[in-house]
Amino acid sequence: MTFTARQSVDPSKTKTQCAVVPVFGKSLSAAAQAYDELSAGAISATMALGDFSGKSRQSCMLPGAGGAKRILLLGCGEQKKFDLAAARKLTETLYNSLNKSSAKDALIYTAELKPQDGELATVLESMARNLTALAYRYTETVAKPKKALALSKLLVSSDKEQLSTKEAQAALDSGAKTGQGINTARNLANLPGNICTPSYLAKQARELARGNKKLSATILDEKKMAELGMGSLLSVSAGSDEPAKLIVLEYKGGKASQQPYVLVGKGITFDTGGISLKPGAKMDEMKFDMGGAASVLGTMQALRDLELPLNVVAIIAAAENMPSGRATKPGDVVTSMSGKTIEILNTDAEGRLVLCDALTYAERYKPSAVVDIATLTGACVVALGSHASGLYANKDELAEQLLAAGQYTHDRAWRMPLWDDYQKQLSSNFADIANIGGPGGGSITAACFLARFTEKYDWAHLDIAGSAWDSSPKGATGRPVALLTRYLQERAEQQ
Repeated sequence: MTFTARQSVDPSKTKTQCAVVPVFGKSLSAAAQAYDELSAGAISATMALGDFSGKSRQSCMLPGAGGAKRILLLGCGEQKKFDLAAARKLTETLYNSLNKSSAKDALIYTAELKPQDGELATVLESMARNLTALAYRYTETVAKPKKALALSKLLVSSDKEQLSTKEAQAALDSGAKTGQGINTARNLANLPGNICTPSYLAKQARELARGNKKLSATILDEKKMAELGMGSLLSVSAGSDEPAKLIVLEYKGGKASQQPYVLVGKGITFDTGGISLKPGAKMDEMKFDMGGAASVLGTMQALRDLELPLNVVAIIAAAENMPSGRATKPGDVVTSMSGKTIEILNTDAEGRLVLCDALTYAERYKPSAVVDIATLTGACVVALGSHASGLYANKDELAEQLLAAGQYTHDRAWRMPLWDDYQKQLSSNFADIANIGGPGGGSITAACFLARFTEKYDWAHLDIAGSAWDSSPKGATGRPVALLTRYLQERAEQQ
């Protein structure tokens, strides 16, 4: 879907298959009044009959008038209560209404969509991002995929007193490219584990970098990882026939002297739990355990397409966690790249084992900040459900930046404690650290484990176990691509 900004479009002259007119209660906007006159009072008559009253989530499709073949009325509720949340509902209603029609292009009037808690540009960006994401459909392994949205072009008429055409187009482009990144993450996570292996993720990273001078991909195999001392990461892949990969993407959009921001993604392409085998029920959902890696690749795609003037490194620790005669056993002790030894009390706590070596590897880039993203713990799902990602950070400023980016995009996170009090739960009699800390505060002790490998830089951890996928209907969400992209956009603006 393409989005094009235009100023003050004339309803009588502009041809479109569907004119979309937002309506606040019983008050008609200038665009609505114009189409009402062109349609001999059809809009007023519809409202007088009570078929449409302008309430939030209401819609009504009418025959066309002027240059429009159809007129779609969208209810916005009360003007004084219209905020960013109402704008998101409006976008959902817009998508659902257009999805029922066969219109291939549409024109929406947005001059009056300035929210009480934001700017029109925010609404346009959110609209483009959410429409792009709503239009996603999975096609890879189904013979008859769901029918695609007919709409391919959306013309957006805005108000030059609020936004220039350039500013409006920039907002739409930002939203659309972020939405495409979200869809890339969703598609990767939705793929079954027999297709989306560590080698497949490596191939996708190479494809992402191909033909782009600012983006390069490097893939480290198990031999190279062993030479680097990544015994923790390799302990996870030991039981699998699929070799682990450390995938590194370097985007150089900023000055050579600029320290990069680093994103680290957990890429467990299937998680059986290893010798600490998971129950069979819902184990199929463990194909989503590479949601962190998927979100990193989706964010790097958005970063590339937005051409942000920033240096960013992505590191993905990709492995498959399987039980076999070669698999790591509970009670085994392994040595991480940092030199710290780890007693593996539970092989199903494997995400932190691959991440700790990736986080140590990140030190070589002397990063401005590091953010790791992982479907790490069921405990985070219990604590926060699916609405918020768990956020841990060793620096308040970094935490606030990520929280603000999540609030802006409605891809929200909630800060959790990272107190030293929890560290004693990770004590071991046989190694420097145990890989689990007991039943209490499971998401917190997992973050505390990672914190021991991130003392040399500013670091944040996003536990997306609850937010990365839905169980009903089943499918990946693409989170937190929107949060991460916004975070990087704000860092670029401050350079």
